[in-house]
Amino acid sequence: MPELAAHVRDVPVNQIREITEAAWRTPGALVLSIGEPGFPLPRHVLEAGMACLDRDETNYTPNAGIPALREAFAARFREEQGCDVGADRVYVVAGAQQGLHLAMSLLLSPGDEILIPNPGYPTFAMTGRLLNAVPVGYPLYPENGFQPRPEDLEALITDRTRALVLNSPSNPLGAVLGGDLTRELMDLARRHDLWVISDECYEAFTYDVPHISPARFDGGTPGEARVFTSLTLSKTYGLTGLRIGALVCPPGLKQKMDNVMESIVSCVAAPSQYAALAALTGPQDYVQHASGHYRENRDAASAVLDSLGIPYLQAQGAFYLWADVSHASGGDVRSWVRRFLADSGVALAPGTAFGSIGEGWVRVALCGRKEDLLEGLSRLPVRKPN
Repeated sequence: MPELAAHVRDVPVNQIREITEAAWRTPGALVLSIGEPGFPLPRHVLEAGMACLDRDETNYTPNAGIPALREAFAARFREEQGCDVGADRVYVVAGAQQGLHLAMSLLLSPGDEILIPNPGYPTFAMTGRLLNAVPVGYPLYPENGFQPRPEDLEALITDRTRALVLNSPSNPLGAVLGGDLTRELMDLARRHDLWVISDECYEAFTYDVPHISPARFDGGTPGEARVFTSLTLSKTYGLTGLRIGALVCPPGLKQKMDNVMESIVSCVAAPSQYAALAALTGPQDYVQHASGHYRENRDAASAVLDSLGIPYLQAQGAFYLWADVSHASGGDVRSWVRRFLADSGVALAPGTAFGSIGEGWVRVALCGRKEDLLEGLSRLPVRKPN
């Protein structure tokens, strides 16, 4: 049998899936390793998708998506971020992951370098490698609150660097970029003529701080604009299985975008698009309830970790808690989470799934039942004072 391409053979295992699938095979396991909202979908969203099927509206849509949905995404972005974005710059994609792949496909040639956060979501590196590009991790250090330092990024830039990935609110960290730092990072991108890919999957969930998109500091005309913004309804409305999101692009790319969309996915399924339209334009009770639930779970989980003496990063956004288990993991957190699952029946995502700086840390998903969350965390080993 012929060999697969080298760039495919080199894509690493997704350690989040590795531990989660092991947990799914473990009877009674408490699965705190994956971010899957657990609330029933709003009825009006389900009915919009079903009505599309009842109409037999199951043909192709435009590559970029149905016009009403593109405008709904644009209107929300204008309202929340104050950016002058028209529907012509919005492309409906099959979830944020397809949006990230689409953006990287447009920007990266073989051998190009792309700056990604370390720790950061694993598909940033996986997608870059699939495109024969070179992911370069920029460090997010505990002593700096896991916030990027522009001087660290600048030191990594070479003549092959083409793009910078920003992720706020952060998965896995729950960290949120402030306005001043976001502006600094955009200034750095301009100085070095870099594209910026902004992953804003968790933009609806911040706690006592605003979400500030890098697009606020972007130029508005072709030749000046450099930000691609990846949005999704998977987390905001729990539509993970409908695979629906949007990529907000710089102006002037319509023909190129249509060509690339046609070659990758053609278009997103019409029922998913109509369900998304109902989610964006209908009642927002789901989002408000979810945000309250995640905040409540964050605070309750923090209290458990405090009682065990386990350090953690106080989450300002998303629905994860980043906890330091280095007192127990022995320098190999990937192996430790497997032992912890076997011994305690609790699945946590190992920090090394997100980069080398994640060694000794775990990501805890806060989106499930509070009872399961607190019970799972209570089984963690106590950290004794030095």
